[in-house]
Amino acid sequence: MAKKSKWYVVWQGHEPGIYDTWEECKVQTSGYAGARYKGFGSRSEAMRAYEEGAESYVRHNYLREADALSSAPPSFRALAVDAACSGNPGVLEYRGVLVDERREIFHVGPFPKGTNNIGEFLAIVHALALLKKHNLSMPIYSDSVTAIAWVRNKRCKTLLPRDAQTEHLLGVVARAEQWLKENTYQTQILKWDTSRWGEIPADFGRK
Repeated sequence: MAKKSKWYVVWQGHEPGIYDTWEECKVQTSGYAGARYKGFGSRSEAMRAYEEGAESYVRHNYLREADALSSAPPSFRALAVDAACSGNPGVLEYRGVLVDERREIFHVGPFPKGTNNIGEFLAIVHALALLKKHNLSMPIYSDSVTAIAWVRNKRCKTLLPRDAQTEHLLGVVARAEQWLKENTYQTQILKWDTSRWGEIPADFGRK
């Protein structure tokens, strides 16, 4: 009899729990928006992860697990965001992509004049608002330390001057800041490790 090698934790699915086969896990997660699940090498490990909860597991274990897997990029259900700016300032756009599926779920722009930091900031806030609106739970990855700090402080500290080309964009920035002040969220905002994992999945590929 072949030795069993995988147990599957479903944190969010039709019926959360621990499943003995991929087929059972797939039944519980297929068609479920925001499903969160992961395979483990032992039932005891799966039980600990299930009891710990998805958010806590990612926070305490996932980056260490990535190291153990030869610095492989996360395959966990997550949303990656990035911005592209042709010049600084220049034509700006930003988007969000599901990490595991490499599927774009939002794309905003182009704006005629902006900066990359503004785009990174707006991408994170857009992702936060989208996840909250649809009651979805997954981490957000950004490769911008500046944008993550701006979101944490609820302020976009841009020096971009207001003129006819930036008026609309700065209005969007003001609304994003207001959203951060008026809303709470449990979503983790994590730094994408480009040096180990390569370009973030939301990268526009224009370097």
